[in-house]
Amino acid sequence: MVSIQQQLQKIKKENRLGIMTHIVVGYPSLKESEKIIQTMADAGVDFIELQIPFSDPMADGPTIMQANRHALQNKTKVKDAFGLMKKMSGKISIPLLFMGYFNTIFNYGVERFCREAMECGCSGLIFPDIPLEEEAKEHFLKFAKKYNLSNIRVLSPASTPERIKKNAEVADGFLYFVGRKGTTGAKTKLDEALNCNLEKIKKYVKIPVAVGFGISETKHIKSLIGKAEVAVIGSAVLDRYAKAGIGKELEGVKKFLKLLINSASYKKPTR
Repeated sequence: MVSIQQQLQKIKKENRLGIMTHIVVGYPSLKESEKIIQTMADAGVDFIELQIPFSDPMADGPTIMQANRHALQNKTKVKDAFGLMKKMSGKISIPLLFMGYFNTIFNYGVERFCREAMECGCSGLIFPDIPLEEEAKEHFLKFAKKYNLSNIRVLSPASTPERIKKNAEVADGFLYFVGRKGTTGAKTKLDEALNCNLEKIKKYVKIPVAVGFGISETKHIKSLIGKAEVAVIGSAVLDRYAKAGIGKELEGVKKFLKLLINSASYKKPTR
């Protein structure tokens, strides 16, 4: 599997916006999660987040909350997420990341979680609810670094310059910017303040920036070209899967992603 840095270099070389997608492990089943990941990779996405199911996914909207609920009803465990990560990291070449909430890592044991995540082929961690102020006690950043896991920091429109600077100092791989206030979920329009917020972030952040929350259409992808390095599509993909006809779910996901990916390339401005 290529590293996050290698994939980012590939995206830059190909002069396009990167695409990261999202699944909830165990939704609608572990077997189907595997098929969805493979379909996303076959469609040509650059990164995939594997969300470890959690009972109170506070940053997530209705679509992903329901997927988490369904996965937990299926009795999906952390060990199942590790198993799926190990299997899929051995089958596809793009970076796979774990996303979730810190209580999962805390209960599992921070070093144990990071070590096993590395052993099963995980490239990075996105756990937005662990503040930097807890590092002295929890050592999350320390163990992520020890086990070669990119620590993907998350910022929002509410982040102050001070918070942006602090996160920029420790962020690794790329930084995840929440494109609007609120929770995840497909929207027809992106936040009107997004461009201004990205300009503010870019003043302090020197690594690539990924933008998520609400991205669901080709016009959203095109609007991010030249302003961010990666677009994150989560709820919109799961919505397409759920609304497709029986037996056509994976075909619907692949067709949808191909449309978005094809809109992500751009030409360099002439001088």
